[in-house]
Amino acid sequence: MTAVETTTAGRVAALGAEIWEWRVRTAFRTADDIPRVPHEPLWLPAFAPADVDARRTAAAAFRERWAAIDVSAEPVPVQVDHRLLGSVLARAEWECDGLPSWRFDAHFLVGQVVGPYFDLLLARPPFAEDRQASILNALQAIPAQIVQARENLDGHGVADLARIAIGELDGIEGRLTTSVAALAPQHGTGFGAEPHAAASVAAAIAGQALAAFRDWLQDALPGFGPSVAIGRDAFVHYLRTVALIADEPEALVAAAEQEYRRAVVWEALAKNAHPERPAPFGSIDEQLARQRADEQAMRDFAEAANLLSQDGFGHYHVHPVPAYVEPLHWFGVNDDLTGYDRPGEDGLAYTPDPGPGLPYFYAANAIDPRLGIIHEGAHYQQLVRAWAHEDALRRHYYDSTANEGIAFYNEEMMLQAGLFDDAPASRNVVHNFNRLRSLRVVVDVSLATGAFTLEEGVQTFVSRVPMDDATAREETAFYLATPGLGMSYLVGKLQLMRMLADAIERSARAGEPFDFRAFHDWVWRNGNLPFSLQRWELLGDRSEVDVLDAAAAAAAEVLS
Repeated sequence: MTAVETTTAGRVAALGAEIWEWRVRTAFRTADDIPRVPHEPLWLPAFAPADVDARRTAAAAFRERWAAIDVSAEPVPVQVDHRLLGSVLARAEWECDGLPSWRFDAHFLVGQVVGPYFDLLLARPPFAEDRQASILNALQAIPAQIVQARENLDGHGVADLARIAIGELDGIEGRLTTSVAALAPQHGTGFGAEPHAAASVAAAIAGQALAAFRDWLQDALPGFGPSVAIGRDAFVHYLRTVALIADEPEALVAAAEQEYRRAVVWEALAKNAHPERPAPFGSIDEQLARQRADEQAMRDFAEAANLLSQDGFGHYHVHPVPAYVEPLHWFGVNDDLTGYDRPGEDGLAYTPDPGPGLPYFYAANAIDPRLGIIHEGAHYQQLVRAWAHEDALRRHYYDSTANEGIAFYNEEMMLQAGLFDDAPASRNVVHNFNRLRSLRVVVDVSLATGAFTLEEGVQTFVSRVPMDDATAREETAFYLATPGLGMSYLVGKLQLMRMLADAIERSARAGEPFDFRAFHDWVWRNGNLPFSLQRWELLGDRSEVDVLDAAAAAAAEVLS
């Protein structure tokens, strides 16, 4: 043990480094971009029951060591770091038993099987030898992983989620081989002939295995069970221990309903004044050129308005969807926000050609690229700041409520600051973003607590978005299986705005001008911390932390 590790802060940091090494190595694969982490070559997610048992055992051992570190006399930043480690252990425990998607969710399992290959495609070329080897390994592993997925689901599968997986696997044989074929050498940045030939063979075998799994799911549907809510008690446990949110579920829904009404009114007023929506760009090249110009202009705008420091941070640009990504584009967010192992690299997102029939967010970006930059570009800017944090424990993902809240807040912050004064139709879209994401909180939380049935969730989307029944049913089943995900955007935004309002009022009472740049710079850099902890450290207000402590004490009393 080093001299530093003999201090309490040193022990927290050392334990944290050990926990994160374990977490990165053992965590499930996610389709989201915020939780993506760099892996060692040849890494694959492990989701057999024995693997989950090993994770339970390791988490319990880490928790015992974590609980043995008394940080009560330490400065607040050390106490915050300690609580962060508690939340990452709680998430690992939640994934094992609180929400065991590895056992019942065919959609989740398809992501574990195909996702590792897809994720390796997202960074720009060149495809170095270790990346080529990892791609080949991911393809060759698919048949055995499919066998494991079937074993997990047998007697446990949920029919609604299996239907989503069946849709994902439609035509998978041809799509997978088409993707691999597009990895052939391109100006020296692709695969060599020998590894590409091996990958092509592996893709053909993997495609057959995935198609057989699709057919098995279809046959197994009658024996699979219905979607079931986790219930209010379990959801509150998730809020208190994983997300570190002190609000009651009903308060989250009430706030979302109010935001939904506000968005409906402002959107209707905006449309009344400017009913026409501009046509999309005429070509992908035109859209890409405009996005690059807009990205720099937005950086200049943030600097001039004293909102967020820009010097020293990379750029976020869009690119055409590569031919090797397009056939499988629904297996994850189509971007590469880089990572803490690649400091200084620019972030990127892939976008389809502009035109009619685009999905919701792509359609918005095709009329004004700033509508994507204010959210996904904000993710990139927040993450690159966090990945350079001097405190290593703050460089990592904990819960997406803070990250998504920052990006969603950034949308309306830039709107209110005047970014879209030249584009009334884009202002309409920002209000519509708020409307949709507010409604997601209502459905997500109400499904989790059991206040909504699956059918009530479907009808909420159908009648209030509005949305077609098939899409609404798929989205509702997904939220029922992943409680807490849909709510993260608005809940995080409201937490951030509450903290910001309190900071502004504090400055006013002190007779000092409020410094938005300093506030935003701090929040973006510490943006991987749940807002209850940011509030404690930044404002000295531990009221939300006290609620979390009371919940933990009550749970301990029940267990004793």
